[in-house]
Amino acid sequence: MTDSSVPPGGHRSGRGPRRQDSRKRRSGPPRGRQGPARPPSGDPAREAALDTLRAVREDAAYANLTLPKLLRERRITGRDAALATDLAYGACRAQGLLDTVLTACCDRPLADLDGVVLDALRLGAQQLLRTRIPPHAAVSAVVELVRARAGSRPTGFVNAVLRRVAERDEAAWVDRLAPPDDLGRLALAHAHPRWIAEVFARALGGTEELAAALAADDARPAVHLAARPGEISAEELAAITGGEESPYSPYGVLLTEGGDPGDLAPVREGLAVVQDEGSQLVALVAARAPVEGSDTRWLDLCAGPGGKAVMLGALAVIEGATLDAVDRAPHRARLVEQATEGLGVRVHTGDAREVALPEEAYDRVLVDAPCTGLGALRRRPEARWRRQPEDVAELTELQRSLLRAALGHTRPGGVVTYATCSPHPEETTAVVTAVAEETGAELLDTPALLPEVPDTVAVDGPGVQLWPHRHGTDAMYAAVLRKR
Repeated sequence: MTDSSVPPGGHRSGRGPRRQDSRKRRSGPPRGRQGPARPPSGDPAREAALDTLRAVREDAAYANLTLPKLLRERRITGRDAALATDLAYGACRAQGLLDTVLTACCDRPLADLDGVVLDALRLGAQQLLRTRIPPHAAVSAVVELVRARAGSRPTGFVNAVLRRVAERDEAAWVDRLAPPDDLGRLALAHAHPRWIAEVFARALGGTEELAAALAADDARPAVHLAARPGEISAEELAAITGGEESPYSPYGVLLTEGGDPGDLAPVREGLAVVQDEGSQLVALVAARAPVEGSDTRWLDLCAGPGGKAVMLGALAVIEGATLDAVDRAPHRARLVEQATEGLGVRVHTGDAREVALPEEAYDRVLVDAPCTGLGALRRRPEARWRRQPEDVAELTELQRSLLRAALGHTRPGGVVTYATCSPHPEETTAVVTAVAEETGAELLDTPALLPEVPDTVAVDGPGVQLWPHRHGTDAMYAAVLRKR
C-alpha cells in the first residue's frame, strides 16, 4: 500500500483507526483545553509535537501529514523542526512501549486521563526513555507545556509520573515489564504489538532475524529519491542533491542530509520523486517481467498517488509503450495526473475491478494492492497501533478480487505483477497462490528479475520479499503471474 490515508485504488478497507473519546474519561486531572492547534510559544518544537500527538489521538490524523503542515504554518525550521520531528514521530512509533511504562508509573488507568495530560506524558516519556535530553530538562519542559494548556492543577501529577519514569532507563523498564517469552520481550523492546512481531517471525521463517527486523522497523527511515528514467540519471541526481546512489535501484538516490526533500530543485522540477527504494524495485519487477508477444500496452491498476506510475510511465516511453493508470478516488487520480505530467499517461477514475478501459487487454499490468501497510510502519509512526489482526481478512478478500481483475485486463501471454507494502503471508504468498490455482495463471520466478538484490526469496511461497534490515527498504512484496 503506497499511502497511509487512502489505500491504492481508493479502496478504504479494514477497520478505521481507533479513537479515544476524551468525553468518557471520568477521573484524573482537570481537562485541558482541546481544539485547534495552538500557535507556538517559547518552546515551538514541543508545542508542535504535542499538537501532533493531540491530532493523532483525537482526530485519527496521520502524524506524517500533520506535523509537516504545522512546521510550515509556524515557520519552524532547523534544530527546532528536527526536535519536533524526533519527538512527535518517536512518541507515535513507541506509543505501546511508552504506555506500558506509564501504566506502571501511574495510579489510575491511562484511559481515564485528560487528553492533554496523556499526550504530555507520552511526550515526556519519549524524551526520558528514547532521547539524550537530560531528564530534568525533559520533565521541566513538559510540565510547563501542561501548565500552559491545562493550568497549574495537573502539573504536580505530570511531574510525579515523569519522575517515576525517569527512575529507570528504557532497557531497565523492558527488563521489568516485558512478557517472559522471547517474542513478547522483543515486541515490547522494539515497540511493536505482539501480533505484528508474530507476523514478521512467520514471514521470516522463524525468530532468528526477528530482533534485527524489529529494530530496523523501529528506526527512523532514510529518505530515498527516484530519478525519472530518461530525464536524469541517479549519478546526476546524487551529485545535485548531495546524496548517494542507492545500492540496488538504478534510479535510486539515498539522501544523507536532513531537510525537506520537496525543496530540492530536481523534485520541484519533476525530475525526481520521493520514493522508497523498495517501491522502485517493485516498479522494475513490473517492467522487467518477461512478456510473450507484443509489449506496448501497460496498465497500473491501483495507481494513486502515482509514485510507481511515474517510474512505469517513464520506462514505457523509453520502451515505446503506453501506460494507463487507474484509481478509484478522484483526488488520488488527480495526484497521478500531476505526478505523471509530460509522460502521456492516460489516467482513469473508477473501481479497478469494474472500470472501463480503452484497451481490450494489456501486455503487462501492475496491481499495487491495498494492504495493512505493515511493511512501511517506520514511515507511518502511528500505524502499528491502529491496525488490528482482524483487519487482514477483509483486505485479503479485496486483494484477491483485484488480482483476478488484473488478470482479466491482461491478454494471454501477458504478465501481472502483484505487490503489497506488507510482509504478512496472508496478504502476499497466500493471495498469489490462491488466485493462480483458481485462474490457472503461471507463477514466474520473480526473484530472478532482481538479480542485483540478495536474499529476496519469500519464505513460504512465490515472490520476492524485501526487508528493512536486509535491504534498507520498506518490506515490499512482489510476485509475477503470466496469463495462460
